Amino acid sequence: MNKHSKVLALKYRPQTFEDLIGQNIVAETIANSIKDNKVPNAYLFTGIRGVGKTTLARIVAKALNCKNGFDNLCKINLCENCEAIINSSHIDIFELDAASKSSVENTKELIEFSRYAPSSSKYKIFILDECHMLSKQAWASLLKTLEEPPEYLKFIFATTEIKKVPITIVSRCQRFDLSRIKSSELFDYIKDIKDKEKGRVSDEALKLIVKISEGSVRDALSLLDRGLLSLNDNEELNLSLAQKIYGHFDKSQLIDLFKLILEGEEKKVIEIYRKIYDQGIEPKVFINEFLELVYYFKNIDLLTQESTNFSLNDDEFLKIKQISNNVENQVLILFWQFTIKTLEELDIVSNQNLSIEMFLLRLMHVSLKEPKKEVEKKNNLKNTAPNNFEEKEKSFNFKSETIDQIKNITQEKKSKPDTQTDVKGEEKIFIKSFDQLYKICTEKKEIKLKYELEKNVNLVRFEKNRIEISFNDQLDKNFVKDLSLRLFEWTNQRWIITFSKEKGQASIKDKEKNKKIELFENVKKTELYKNFLKKFPDANLIDVNLKKEEKN
Repeated sequence: MNKHSKVLALKYRPQTFEDLIGQNIVAETIANSIKDNKVPNAYLFTGIRGVGKTTLARIVAKALNCKNGFDNLCKINLCENCEAIINSSHIDIFELDAASKSSVENTKELIEFSRYAPSSSKYKIFILDECHMLSKQAWASLLKTLEEPPEYLKFIFATTEIKKVPITIVSRCQRFDLSRIKSSELFDYIKDIKDKEKGRVSDEALKLIVKISEGSVRDALSLLDRGLLSLNDNEELNLSLAQKIYGHFDKSQLIDLFKLILEGEEKKVIEIYRKIYDQGIEPKVFINEFLELVYYFKNIDLLTQESTNFSLNDDEFLKIKQISNNVENQVLILFWQFTIKTLEELDIVSNQNLSIEMFLLRLMHVSLKEPKKEVEKKNNLKNTAPNNFEEKEKSFNFKSETIDQIKNITQEKKSKPDTQTDVKGEEKIFIKSFDQLYKICTEKKEIKLKYELEKNVNLVRFEKNRIEISFNDQLDKNFVKDLSLRLFEWTNQRWIITFSKEKGQASIKDKEKNKKIELFENVKKTELYKNFLKKFPDANLIDVNLKKEEKN
């Protein structure tokens, strides 16, 4: 069945120990134990996805039950048992996907199944894939059978998360850790398959597939399959086309962007990033690629072309090496910290694209070569920039303060600017009350903030650089972030905005409404209004306007 499958991951699935790639030691050890008739009660295979755990389990099952014996294990012309094992239809081989069948009832079926001797083979074998998903009760029910099984019964467990498997189970198994496939081995493997399939794929495109697959054979074959299916007749899958298909961008673009950040070319940095974004690159993919690039810049002298796992070509490797000579290590360390922080930030912001642009702009302030505009501003103000790393680091605070109350809204502390003026060069504003804050939002034409403060915010407490509020369900989810940013711009100080379970004061809108109601009631009590109603009984009070002097 698999031979004729059009899916490469199934078509080229290893059938013997010799077919496995990158797992030579594991395969040889297991083969020797079977050959010497020293088969353990249970095997435990662990490793990342796609390295061959389930495949190895089936090969072991074949090796134990092949009608031709281990020395003549079926390779091409399969015996009845081997054929049935490959097709998952053997009566004595019980495969269980623990991800979907994790209850104690499912394991009881196994135990019941184990009471009877095999009907057509030497061993009954239980293969439990993703075994870490089994419940505690399910593991407990298996424990006794696993420790003292009948001679004809063998267990094979496979998992990607070994830490979730109970230690009492691990200690009763012969454990084998399957490693990631080396990039060079995986490259040779998929290149050979490409040739067998008569596919037109460049070596650079194959290297990109190897990089994306991260040591997983199955992922590499699936990506290759996808790439071949996307081609028209006589078309070649080159690097450029592969980047579009797999959602990756040219690494040289990122290196150019990195260089421009160091030079402080703000406009060009944003232009290049937007080109990358327009190619359909997800913000998280961009940040992860940038993080990898920072690592290469920091450790390029310790790396070789081969050790980058095909992430860089020769020209990119050389370019990074040249640029890194002019970059201080402390700057790269700060870049790394900022990038990690931004990666975390992407999970809480609504517009990830804008967050990336702000991240790139912030990096230019970290670089020892500051942006041109900032340099000009500082020269005009006759201020000097920090000259050593310690002062530079003090001007950037990497700690974030999480306010996890009510709606779990996270507020990040913002970095202090180098000068005593705010971003717009305006004088520092001192905000001493909630009413003053509302008035400033009005003057600054911050319509959105003004609306939220007016209708959806109930003040609980207002202190220096700290505001405690309650709110209704209509409050915008970005309110805290937006208000914090504006407060920092206006005051050059960090503000902490927290949510309280206390009811708080009435909103500004409600206060105005209540004041209006009170005013109406007071007017209705006046002699003027009463006399007016006597003359015009059908009249109705619609609105009340105070004279200017009365308002004051």
